[in-house]
Amino acid sequence: MAVYVREVLGIALRLLIGMVFLVAAADKLSNPELFARNIANYRILPTELVNIPALVIPWLEVLVGLMLIVGLRVRAAATVAVGLLLVFTLALISALVRGLDIHCGCFSQTAAERIGWERVVQDIALLVGAFLLALWTPHRWGVEEYLQRES
Repeated sequence: MAVYVREVLGIALRLLIGMVFLVAAADKLSNPELFARNIANYRILPTELVNIPALVIPWLEVLVGLMLIVGLRVRAAATVAVGLLLVFTLALISALVRGLDIHCGCFSQTAAERIGWERVVQDIALLVGAFLLALWTPHRWGVEEYLQRES
């Protein structure tokens, strides 16, 4: 019974975190210049380095989201998700502690989505979920399970 619960929880986490990453990437991909400005507003990176994460992060989010949803290399995708969520969470905390009142840049580059402690809590919850996936990767109901059967 415990294995079944773990499998179902793993699939739910895969789908939830995967969808969050895909939704987060969508607006960033369509508005890379606004996403770069949002990154610059955190005042963590030198201005000349802001474009690199603005171009790379959305594609990483798409890749991680798709891999989690289809169940391909789940442990690797979850590990990358942990790294991204850790960076996002630390950036949010840093900005909040420094008293910055800035646009989050998390899901929409144009909406009035401000940073706040509730976003930190949400990111930590996603971080814990991704960490659990990285620890005990469920292999059922995914592409990887199908590929293992074929070989």
